Parts: sequence; structure tokens; C-alpha cells
Amino acid sequence: MDIKKESIKPREEEASKRSCSFDEVIHGYSEAEALQEALRCLQCKDPTCISGCPVNIDIKTFINQITQKDYEGAYLTIRSKNDFPSICGRVCPAEYQCEKACVFTKKGSPYASEKAINIHLLERFAGDYGKERNIGVQVKKDDELTRRRVAIIGSGPAGIACAGDLARRGINVTIYEALHLSGGVLRYGIPPFRLPRDILDFEIDSLKKMGVKLAPNHIIGKIKTIDDLFSEGFDAIFLGLGAGMPMFLGIKGENFCNIYSANEFLTRINLMSAYKFPEFHTPVNIGKSVIVIGGGNTATDAARASLRLQRMQGLKPNATILYRRTEVEMPARRIEIEHAKEEGINFRFLVQPEEFAGDDKGFVKKMRCLKCKLGEPDDSGRRKPIAISGSDFELECDMSIIAVGLAANQVLTRATPGLKTDERSDVIVNTKTMETSIKKVYAGGDIVGGEGTVIEAMGMAKKASEAIINYLKQL
Repeated sequence: MDIKKESIKPREEEASKRSCSFDEVIHGYSEAEALQEALRCLQCKDPTCISGCPVNIDIKTFINQITQKDYEGAYLTIRSKNDFPSICGRVCPAEYQCEKACVFTKKGSPYASEKAINIHLLERFAGDYGKERNIGVQVKKDDELTRRRVAIIGSGPAGIACAGDLARRGINVTIYEALHLSGGVLRYGIPPFRLPRDILDFEIDSLKKMGVKLAPNHIIGKIKTIDDLFSEGFDAIFLGLGAGMPMFLGIKGENFCNIYSANEFLTRINLMSAYKFPEFHTPVNIGKSVIVIGGGNTATDAARASLRLQRMQGLKPNATILYRRTEVEMPARRIEIEHAKEEGINFRFLVQPEEFAGDDKGFVKKMRCLKCKLGEPDDSGRRKPIAISGSDFELECDMSIIAVGLAANQVLTRATPGLKTDERSDVIVNTKTMETSIKKVYAGGDIVGGEGTVIEAMGMAKKASEAIINYLKQL
């Protein structure tokens, strides 16, 4: 066996068992598996994988530390760039980032393989090792910064990443979160079967140990304004607001009962524990025939959550994902599509919803659709779906979930004169410093670039934290 080419596939819970609960699907590497996978790494002289990571983790070094069984060292190497290895090791689309840059994926390379090093699983292994042993990181305080205060608005990926970078330099950081629990999209948007709550809680709690203060139930733009925060003595502000405004189809019948935005549906389940009703008080309706519209990770998350609720309530599983393009164009991660198929999710491709129909009580019962064909590529680089006239057909559904994207949350931006936004209501920034049109106010994550990945948001936050530190040093 050529050890350089045989990647170690992670163990997974059997589909028949996992689709009946919200327990984690993918099991992490054992020590033996992590060692075997780490030994595949060639320790390249010029490790291109690092440039593929938005936060520039020293991948080469931490993998080498794993091969030496220096797991604490590997954990601390990652934490020097990323305070959330167990989170990112689970939800990062590494196949499009660091692993895409791995030498094993390069055509013409003598080491070309079908499988890159499973960097994210090794990161998860190191992260979980640190969690299980409660390994902390040293805060190297700069005396000139310990008197400085920074407010972070939003506790999603960008907010917590910026907070961690600032706190480790001794800056006094307060995170303001609109909801009652921190984590942003990590908590309300990603189901526990992909990101367990104990993992999320541990890594956010690690910020508290670094001195970060968390202030939940604070809607900045309503309770307080940007000017209020400056008046309270904050030296700089970072906006990590995310993109929390659901987008809809704009078709007839979309207001029938049992039609959810994916945002509301997943928030009820993930943040408010509706899947544990009546133990928790927030219910969620679940239909006998569920149709999810969309092709991203949010769509697969919603469909898989729906199917689990059906099974848990004794219903025959019947959940379908409807997408206007083909599977090739789906933006969802391949592993999530595979898991959805294994669990029994149905897929209907090249289908465009046209209208919902309901009963006399106002509940959705059917969906009228058109078949599609693919035309020329659009702005996204994917071939544009074109509805075929006269191809109408109906699908039965007593519940539908709309997962076609999110737009910027405008509560704060509308309440802040002088904060410039673009035509999509995203905040405009200086791309070198991430500073907004208001001096001393910085921004990053989905509120700047639209919907992106967790690690991309963290990358923007890291750039902003460096600029904030440079500014504070000048005071």
C-alpha cells in the first residue's frame, strides 16, 4: 500500500441510526487514524496548503507535530491563528480551500492523488484533544493596549474571531449579541448533527477565559447606537452582524401556513431546541411531505433536520430537495449531499417552483412547478436555469422550507447615519483594513461580502483585528 495515497476515511454513524436523532454524524479520528493520515503529508518545502487557508494556519507544522505525537503542540500551533479548531474542523469546506491547494490535488504532480490530506479532520483531532484536556492559551498582553476597549457587535464567526485576536493582546473586549445565546449562525444555522453544542460552547467559553465579556440580548441599533458605544468609552468597534435576513421566492401562495424560511426553521430547531419539544417550549410543525427549495448547505441542513423530525414523530420519512440546476451546480458540500442521500432525502433537479396552493384553512398542500433546462453561465459562473414553457406539473407538500439565501440584517445599518452600504445593503469597507466609512468602525463576515464560509468570515475578522491593533497603538 502506498501510504501517500491511501487517505483515512472518517468513521460515520450508520444512516439508519443517525437519521433518527440529532447526534453527530461523523466521528473524529482515533489517535492511530490521525497518525496514519498525518504521515501521508509530504512536509512540502513550499506548503501551498497554508495559502489556501483564509486564516493562514501553519498546517505543515501542526501536522508534523501530530506525527511526533506532540498533540498539545499541534493544538497550540492552530490556536495561534485560529481559536476555534474543533468548530472549523467540522464545518470548514476544506475541500475548496486548504485541501484544494494540497500538492496531492495538483495535476501533473508526481504525487497527484485522488485524495488530499484530510487537513480539517486532523485539525478537528487536535482541537478535540485540546478540549478534552482543557488546554488554555497564554494571553500575551501589550501594556500599551490593556487600557483599550473594543466593542464587537455580533457573536458569529467574524465576531468571535476578532474578539479572540484582540483579547490575546490584552485588549478589553465586549461582544454584544442580539440573541440570548452566543454563536450566531454557528448556533442557529448549523444543526447539532454537524456541530455539537458542547463543542460550540467550549470554544466560545474559551474566549471568556481570555477575558472577553459577552453581553447577550443586546440589539445594537435599538438598545444602543454606535455613538452610544463610543460615549461609553470604547476606542473602536467591529461589526460582525452576519446576513440574517431571509430571502424568499416572490411567488403566489408563499404566505400559506407551514411555509418556513430556512432561517426560522433552523433557528427554532438549533437555537431553541424545537426538536426536543415538549422538553423545550418552542414547537415546530413538521409535515408528512416536506419540500425544501434551494441547493446550498442550508437546504441540506433543513432537509436532513426535517427527515429526523419525521422519524422522531413516527412519520414515514418524506423530504425532498428541489433545485433549479443539476447536482453538479449545487453549492452544498459534496459530503453533505452524500449524507443526505444516504439518509433518504429525495432530490428533484431542474425544477422551478411557480406557485403554492393551499386548503380553505390557509395551509399549504401543493406546489406547481416548471421543468428547467440549463443555458449559458451567469454571474455566479454556473449555467443559468431556464424554465420550459408548458412543462407545468404539481407536487404534493404539506410543508415547505425556503432556503434560497440570506441578505444583510439592516437594523444597525439603517440606524447609523454615515455608515455606507452597497446596493445589497452590505457594509462597504476598505479591503486592506476592513474599516468602514465611519472612522474607528470596522466590519467583516457576511455583512461585508454576503454569504460566505465560516473560515472566510474569520479571515476578514483577522484582517480587521490587525488594523484595530495598529490603530490602538497610535493612541
